[in-house]
Amino acid sequence: MFGFLKNKLKEAISKFSKKAEEEVKVEETIETKQETKEEITEIRKEKKKAEEKKKDFFDIFKRKEEPQIKDKEGQKKEFKEQKEEVKGFFSKLTEKLTTKKISEEKFEELFYDLEIALLENNVALEVIDKIKEDLKMDLVNVPLKGKIEDIIKNSLKNSLEDLLKESNFDLIQEIKNKKEKPYIILFVGINGNGKTTTLSKIAKLCQDNKFSVVFGAADSFRSGAVEQLEEWGKRLNAKVVKNKYGSDPASICFDTISFAKNHNVDVVLLDTAGRQPSNKNLMEEMKKIARVSKPDLKIFIGESLTGNDSVNQSQEFNKAIGIDGVILTKSDVDEKGGAIISISYVIQKPIIYLGCGQNLNDLEKFNKAKILADLGIN
Repeated sequence: MFGFLKNKLKEAISKFSKKAEEEVKVEETIETKQETKEEITEIRKEKKKAEEKKKDFFDIFKRKEEPQIKDKEGQKKEFKEQKEEVKGFFSKLTEKLTTKKISEEKFEELFYDLEIALLENNVALEVIDKIKEDLKMDLVNVPLKGKIEDIIKNSLKNSLEDLLKESNFDLIQEIKNKKEKPYIILFVGINGNGKTTTLSKIAKLCQDNKFSVVFGAADSFRSGAVEQLEEWGKRLNAKVVKNKYGSDPASICFDTISFAKNHNVDVVLLDTAGRQPSNKNLMEEMKKIARVSKPDLKIFIGESLTGNDSVNQSQEFNKAIGIDGVILTKSDVDEKGGAIISISYVIQKPIIYLGCGQNLNDLEKFNKAKILADLGIN
């Protein structure tokens, strides 16, 4: 997972750090040449003075008697003051000679390769801006001590940890906590992202935890959608509530919830038609479905491989019905990872699960540490 992004990041960080190291060496050379003769002379004088104090400081131990210092406390005090003065001078001198800085103008040039790498991997612009600002705080016009590559990696790691919002949401516990049955989950998204398959995986998860489920075939628009859901229903031995194609999907949702209440079913899983956010009529229909079904959980199903498209789609669905979380499918074959990195930050909603295959058990709870490890940033 994320092989392409991982390699691109590694390459970009290496370029960034090498150029930055060269840049700060140039800056240091320029600064050194700009030192005036008077400043150099002053430094030499101060150094000589400090060396003399250092010599006097050690001479204290060579004297058996010292008339000027009558008591031990006074001797200790003078000893300490001289030591701190010498130490302080050499500390400042060392810092002056070893401190490295990058200007904002140079940073903009250096960030270019990293920005291109992120864009190539479908990372959202909002996310790139955050990474850039975080790096700028860590690198621009501040003393750079140690390897610049390590500073960049640590900054990038901290940014990604902020971006990847890990939720403590526990679906099974939420179902248990609801006092009145059923617990209702609404699945939304565009065509072809794997809503029906993901719904079936959630059904399997519920059944494995001893919950009964019922499916609502509210995709009454796409030809073959009801039959697809019925096939999953047979495999899972789950009831499918349906109506003829062209029926009002909100009424199918209502009928499914009524069936669940009458038959003491624990969980209602509502499948809906894939719809493009640009289609206003279909989005209004989606709002109606949400009003009628009053779901406990509204999940946006996006495809990890589509990158920024999934991010933009999730934004529109969130504006329309206020989604509660995200499941990204095909994450196991996602070499770029732009959607996984971006979506939570952009819509401020967590990724709850990742789809990682076509089998019913191929559903992973989102794990930030694993994502960072796959990116080589941990």
